Amino acid sequence: MSRPASSAAQGPGAQSELDARYMRRALELAARGLNTTDPNPRVGCVLVRDSQIVGEGWHERAGEPHAEVHALRHAGAAAHGATAYVTLEPCAHSGRTPPCVTALIEARVRRVVYAVDDPNPHVTGGGAQRLRSAGIETGSDVLAQEARDLNPGFFKRMRAGLPWVRVKLGASLDGRTALANGSSRWITGSAARQDAQRFRARSSVVLTGSGTVLADDPALNVRLEGATRQPLRVVLDSGLRVPPSARLFEREGPSLVFTLSTDAARRAELTRRGVQVENVERASHGGLALEAVLRRLAQREANEVWVEAGARLTGALLQAQLVDELIVYVAPSLLGGTARALAELPEISSLEQRLRLRFTQCTPVGEDLRITAVPASAPGASAAPPASGP
Repeated sequence: MSRPASSAAQGPGAQSELDARYMRRALELAARGLNTTDPNPRVGCVLVRDSQIVGEGWHERAGEPHAEVHALRHAGAAAHGATAYVTLEPCAHSGRTPPCVTALIEARVRRVVYAVDDPNPHVTGGGAQRLRSAGIETGSDVLAQEARDLNPGFFKRMRAGLPWVRVKLGASLDGRTALANGSSRWITGSAARQDAQRFRARSSVVLTGSGTVLADDPALNVRLEGATRQPLRVVLDSGLRVPPSARLFEREGPSLVFTLSTDAARRAELTRRGVQVENVERASHGGLALEAVLRRLAQREANEVWVEAGARLTGALLQAQLVDELIVYVAPSLLGGTARALAELPEISSLEQRLRLRFTQCTPVGEDLRITAVPASAPGASAAPPASGP
């Protein structure tokens, strides 16, 4: 069924306003795939003809039809002569599904407006060129930043060969994550823990260190009603200390251990449990090379990595400048100076040496606050989650 649209005059300003309006709707549709499209980007599409929305669609799952195909099927014959609003440049290459530009050309749309170019350097601009060659008008750069914000990991992986890394922390108001004896259950409330589950659900990977597994034996799975996908659970364990009986290996979904160890017997024990084990290079300080780990995850098509780890790994990631976003749940309580800190960082002698962050969001979650921060050294980073996300 078509939807009425504005009947405003079609001057240049009115056209830009309408383009933004329809693209905003396409972004709303794209966000419906927040937890399900991985490793593909979240994409939405709206078809408009004679000031009426005649078709809508979004990419729902990897391996299934893309947003344009769903919208074209919805529109049927009404797609002929329509304008397609797509949140990402339509693909011109074949993967698990045929090229979307072919479907748009065959449907005889009149115009295609897309938010942002495909970030893949091997294909960017190819879809638009195919459309123009077929006589279809194209337009771009409409709500481009909003489209990038919806897919930060996909864009970063395509451009830098690294996933988008979010580090989750739960802390008291004085920045403490656990008592001196390690007790931390629960500093934050149930609403904050449920909120963190939504971040897990949208992620490609949930990553932790062997110390956290040995101390807390977490499950690290997504426990949301209706969840259809479990992210890859990854443990950094240079010495293969984590036992095969760890809870995270018992849960539905894949698990992977990165290590430096060559202990064949320990590797075999984990492999029998269905755990993947990979060796990576050693860092200069003797532990795992963290950038190499993240590059390997990007090669496995990981877009977003959600880190739930202790102060040591958190500090190491921060020092290596590998963190894109900090998600800190702050509880209205004080634990005192002997409690454990958020991150292990080297001692500094001057405030100029401090690790500077920039706050991007502060949201009440139950009795706690969720504070989002990004490194100040990345002023162009936009870390605000989409409105339909966590």
